[in-house]
Amino acid sequence: MKMHNFNSGPSILPREVLQEAAEAIYNFDTVGLSILEIGHRTEWFIHVIEEAKSLVKELLGLDDNFEVLFLHGGATTQFMQVPMNFLEASKGAAYCVNGIWGKKAITEAKLFGPVTIAGSSAGKNYTFIPKDVSIPENSSYLHFTSNNTVEGTQWHHFPKTDVPLVSDMSSDIFSRKMDFSTCSLIYAGAQKNVGIAGTTLVIIRKDFLEHKNAGIPAIMDYKNHIDGGSLLNTPPVFAIYVSLLTLRWIKKEGGLAEMEKRSLERSTFFYEALDQLPLFLPTVAKEDRSRMNAVFTIEDKGLENKFLEACTENGMVGIKGHRSIGGLRVSMYNALPMESLELLVKLMEQFSHQYTS
Repeated sequence: MKMHNFNSGPSILPREVLQEAAEAIYNFDTVGLSILEIGHRTEWFIHVIEEAKSLVKELLGLDDNFEVLFLHGGATTQFMQVPMNFLEASKGAAYCVNGIWGKKAITEAKLFGPVTIAGSSAGKNYTFIPKDVSIPENSSYLHFTSNNTVEGTQWHHFPKTDVPLVSDMSSDIFSRKMDFSTCSLIYAGAQKNVGIAGTTLVIIRKDFLEHKNAGIPAIMDYKNHIDGGSLLNTPPVFAIYVSLLTLRWIKKEGGLAEMEKRSLERSTFFYEALDQLPLFLPTVAKEDRSRMNAVFTIEDKGLENKFLEACTENGMVGIKGHRSIGGLRVSMYNALPMESLELLVKLMEQFSHQYTS
């Protein structure tokens, strides 16, 4: 049975990326060694990581005013590493709270200084993106999560502010064209649109580094990682290699313009179907719906479980909602074929017809 992968992360990968990665496990680039065996300071791997960094800047339209890092620890470590480096205790930092990940980021930031809530949708269970953001002028930075995987909301435009912008783009980076240069720091766990779990992409504007705090543990200091070329300690070699393969695939397919086109096609198709099926209940304000993660429910929890069983029987995995809120979730990352969505919608139509009186 063919499987259809709607997992929120680790998520679906392009088939050719999987094939190339599998081949490299046995023989990387015809050198006679596995990618799992090569030294991280050899020319073989230096070429890998340098090409990956170059492709990041090329695809995002960034110039040499930005540094690119591939680090350990996932986006969760960045919740702590960002304020450790940049939150000035005398100024504090501003945070938008639009879901569970923004809330977790604030908890970590408060360990390093005062935090102002610039905007929040907590009062309505994070089902919308706040339009009025209030940011103290002297804030060290404004942090926001560009796409909320759990709640299914997305910033379709970056907040406008004169303070440095810091964005957690773990789940929608490389899915659309934007002016990424307006951000002073972007971070993203790789396991959505950038490859597999194990490495974290961090992009920092050089002039933002001038405001870095002193007295940081060496391994947590971004400047040390930049000086070491992301090789301050042994990097996750295989994860970075898969990121390179994924970035090559994005470029070959047409770059961010093509990724955005496909993303709009997928999300428009799915949401139009969702809105027409009375059994399924969308939870997010229409204007703030995520193109990456569609979140919805069935009022009757017994039917919800039956629907999940039907999905499993038809080879459709990853549709159960996040454990913190339940419900249903369909993730539509770059590598998801339209065919998978079409089959899911067909199943939803059949199920709705069967159980709607």
